Amino acid sequence: MEEKPLRVLACGDVEGRISALFNRVNTIQKKSGEFDSKTANDSIVFLFQLLLCVGDFFGTSQEAEAEWVAYKSGAKKAPIHTYILGAASQETLKYFPSSDGCELADNIIYLGRRGVFTGASGLQVAYVSGKEAQQEPAPAHCFTAKDLVSLITPLVSNSKFKGVDILLTSQWPRGVWQYGNNPASLFDFRHYIISDINTKFCGVSSIGNLAEKLKPRYHFAGMEGVYYERLPYRNHMVLQENAQHVSRFIALATVNNPAKKKYLYAFNIVPMKSMEPVALVKQPEDVTENPYRRVMKDGREEKLLPSAGAGEEEPASQFFFDLGEKKPQHHRHQQHQGSGRKRLSEVDGSFQHKQPRKHPQPTGPCWFCLASPEVEKHLVISIGTHCYMALAKGGLTPDHVLLLPIGHYQSVVELPSEAIDELQKYKSAVRNLYKSRGRRCILFERNYRSQHLQLQTCSTEDIKEAFMVQAQEQQMELMEIPEHTDLKQIAPPGTPYFYVELDTGEKLFYRIRKNFPLQFGREVLASEAVLNMPTRSDWRECKNSREEEETLTKQFRTEFQPFDFTLED
Repeated sequence: MEEKPLRVLACGDVEGRISALFNRVNTIQKKSGEFDSKTANDSIVFLFQLLLCVGDFFGTSQEAEAEWVAYKSGAKKAPIHTYILGAASQETLKYFPSSDGCELADNIIYLGRRGVFTGASGLQVAYVSGKEAQQEPAPAHCFTAKDLVSLITPLVSNSKFKGVDILLTSQWPRGVWQYGNNPASLFDFRHYIISDINTKFCGVSSIGNLAEKLKPRYHFAGMEGVYYERLPYRNHMVLQENAQHVSRFIALATVNNPAKKKYLYAFNIVPMKSMEPVALVKQPEDVTENPYRRVMKDGREEKLLPSAGAGEEEPASQFFFDLGEKKPQHHRHQQHQGSGRKRLSEVDGSFQHKQPRKHPQPTGPCWFCLASPEVEKHLVISIGTHCYMALAKGGLTPDHVLLLPIGHYQSVVELPSEAIDELQKYKSAVRNLYKSRGRRCILFERNYRSQHLQLQTCSTEDIKEAFMVQAQEQQMELMEIPEHTDLKQIAPPGTPYFYVELDTGEKLFYRIRKNFPLQFGREVLASEAVLNMPTRSDWRECKNSREEEETLTKQFRTEFQPFDFTLED
């Protein structure tokens, strides 16, 4: 017999508005409650059974204190079993008699400083109260690293541990938006723009580490005053680990906030212990990679994002070419004085160094490192801080261009985060250019027998089927990967692969074993089914003279200028 799901409500910071919260809960209960009186056996009550509150439950105003007295004295009663976290500020400590959990009023239970609550149904709820301690000894409203270790160790030491059903924390986990939807650009359920979240400093890494270890199916947090529901993320590495359940992070706003942001979240849940394994690990279509996992160059995982103030990154090198512009004083890069840069002299082509960034170095001559004497600078179209764009030598079409890192990196999966961010900007700009011409955009990368990343982009028609057919003919299993899957999770650094990205969001991936045709990407594009240019499948047969290349580059640079974000002030 299938286990009936529990109906649960989660709430953000109450801040003493207790009656407002419970009035809203009563309204929801009346709307959701149904009773079938045909027979006693058929009687079903669709009511919520639990209310879980994160953030600050109590307020500091006199009105809030008076409101609490009514519930503590029994004059008023909570309409549902309500579980709350402990104090997140010094001012509200007085409401909690100790750090141990206890019933504060009828139907209102304080969970405790940290621990795991298991209900009669088997639902497992882990919790941590308060804020991360910034000093020792830690204030009573803060948690310490020792608290987290005490919570994590007994759970993960059990070989049968798969995760917890629910995790409650006051603070957000640092970096939870990585690979997912950004809270700074969301609309809440009433279409209020959420623009007051500073993702650089919001949350703490220790909560991210906790979530990564405990693998909650639902993780609720508060204290930021906004509603943010992140896309679900997976708890395993695709193709490398057995499938596990997904996690969902939901941040909730403050009760009765003026902007009417969502502060109550209703959901159904069957305890993990009662679920069939197949149902538990089912992956939704919009699942993303784990935001707390970062793959390092040696293939190991870097678990945590650094906390604020943990150290500044080295300034990025910037490059300046004479791209034929007559008004260099308006170029964006010349506004950043003292940021650490390299300049290519317009007179002799030599580099002048100021605070150079330590990029990985090539083992020999490299035609694509921007600092290399071998680079053909007359093909360069646009230069950013970490990446640049160049016309493809022997291109399939006049708008066939390359997106490349300025430093020496072999593949996308080896790029640092700041370079990936800028690469995304270049992708978007190229797509917009092609779209303005009524053309589709394709990007592909071959990380095989190449030492410097070349992300090739070309305008074309819809070609997904053409790639699939050509791959089958050459007995290659070209697989489609989910839209929100990060390439680094599928192909750790050092893995040879071929990758295609379409402007529809679809992605194709092939893990190269051996004997991969080096011109595969061009062959598909040049085929009769796509561009119908079979004689242009090899770039060496399509080379132009230096003068022709300069003309094509100048023409594309002019056409790209309205879309070039590097020219913005």
